[in-house]
Amino acid sequence: MPTKRTARAPWSKVMIRSQLEVVDRVRPPSLVLQNATYLNVYVKQWKTANIWIEGDRIVYVGPDLPESAVETVDVSGKYIVPGYIEPHAHPFQLYNPATLSKYAGERGTTTLVNDNMLLFLQEKEQAFAQLEAIQQLPTSTYWWARLDTQTELDRESVAVDSERVHEWFNHPDVVMAGELTAWPRALKGDDEMLQWMLDAETCGLPVEGHFPGASPKTLTKMALMGVHSDHEAMTAEEALSRLELGYTTTLRHSSIRPDLPGMIRDLLANGLTAFDHLMVTTDGSTPGFYEDGMQDALVRILMEEGLPAIEAYRIVSHNVARHFDLDHILGSIAPGRIAHLNILDAIEEPRPSAVIAKGQWIFRDGVSLFPNELVEAVLDKMPSTDVSIELTPQDLSFSMPVGLDMINSVIMKLFKIKHDTGQDELPRDEDESFLMLLDKEGKWRLNTVLKGFAKDFGGLVSSYSISGDYLILGKCKQDMLQAFERMNELGGGIVLVDKGEIVAEIPLPLCGMTSTEPLETLIGQEKQLREELVSRGYQFEDPIYTLLFLASTHLPYVRATPLGIYEVMKKQVLFPAILR
Repeated sequence: MPTKRTARAPWSKVMIRSQLEVVDRVRPPSLVLQNATYLNVYVKQWKTANIWIEGDRIVYVGPDLPESAVETVDVSGKYIVPGYIEPHAHPFQLYNPATLSKYAGERGTTTLVNDNMLLFLQEKEQAFAQLEAIQQLPTSTYWWARLDTQTELDRESVAVDSERVHEWFNHPDVVMAGELTAWPRALKGDDEMLQWMLDAETCGLPVEGHFPGASPKTLTKMALMGVHSDHEAMTAEEALSRLELGYTTTLRHSSIRPDLPGMIRDLLANGLTAFDHLMVTTDGSTPGFYEDGMQDALVRILMEEGLPAIEAYRIVSHNVARHFDLDHILGSIAPGRIAHLNILDAIEEPRPSAVIAKGQWIFRDGVSLFPNELVEAVLDKMPSTDVSIELTPQDLSFSMPVGLDMINSVIMKLFKIKHDTGQDELPRDEDESFLMLLDKEGKWRLNTVLKGFAKDFGGLVSSYSISGDYLILGKCKQDMLQAFERMNELGGGIVLVDKGEIVAEIPLPLCGMTSTEPLETLIGQEKQLREELVSRGYQFEDPIYTLLFLASTHLPYVRATPLGIYEVMKKQVLFPAILR
């Protein structure tokens, strides 16, 4: 059964007594920022004060200076804002929670609210050990609790049941239930799903929806069922509809939906003057999208499109903290808050020149001070990929009468296969490719054709997929076999082979989904893969998301799932996967 709970309170009685001694000048603070011009998010004004920090906490903001401090820094001429918060992170998009936290933190996003999808299907002890290691980072990390898996799992997969859901609800780092991609189940009478939504509220967790294209009637019904927020508005009109119905509304700017400039411009043109219930997200973008930053890049867009600077900085700090009931410890520069502070050279320059996270410098004078040993400690807790199966020429037998036709990066429709799939290579002047989904344990396979992915490539193999199974794509069966063998050697990853040559690869040795490399390195690897695929005819926004969502049943219209080719709207298997 659910229990009432609050987010992790990080300070013990002994620590609080010590902090009080600092305020009483019995002990010196660990850090003082002197002559700070800082944003007070409560009165929406820039104020001047001295900021005292003891350990990881702000203990005083005001005119006084202590007699001494372990470190005092005069920040005259700078502007101090709260550390930015990403409210909707997918931390396993080739990167992992530790490397993402480091990269984001150095650019001012000091708090992430993370999707637990990859951890959700792991054993509880293994998953929660990773959460504990992540908590040791100087950045702050909180988590969602998923209510569904976004794909149809085979019968022997881990069960998604009340026990598993409630274990996540009651973890101290979990602050949200969702994102709710299986909401049609609840609307159509699934009382288990509705009960989980109600239990989330009992536990003090807001429920986030996933409602692309939803009508006002549907949004009304979901509000009655307890949904608090949504990030799927694709137009200003849709965003206004959500705001007017009482939703906290998250505007998206991501690698497959770069919507924010037009959205905020149109909202301002429509006369929006109240911004307290807006948030912004990069929605788990692929690595290359983050070359320009994370929440700092979104603040820049907000200001460039005409939003007042104070409102932009509040949207990425106080608004998020308040939505998740964390504003007593996050999202502002005030006594009692975690010392997440961004030091800016100018108000209109949201990329900080220095960053303090949990009271320690993690970026200063152009140098990263993020403790790499803590990143390595997180990686040590993550399971390595176990690629223990072989792909044989006999597996590459394609006789399915229908395949998947790409409408965009992630949406597929059914089409009737015309080419002879019994041959070893499909024509390179056509856009049909062999497609195989292979069980990670080698028990079953699904062989079909994907139309629209690319024309001129040999073989692409990926251990990165929503179901955790292996995707094998290509025009040439020999190149597909070679790519699978190379992926096996890497211990998981994405490998592109053409005419017997490996032209791009991204090693993903953790869970088959994530890299151990710093994000800067991963950005280069992903950009190379993207460029190679585009040069070979990939025409959509994001090939990485294509691979991830081929099996994802929260998107229309048909998917390649562990059960077989699956029609999403009718919730039925059209052609089953077969045993090997």
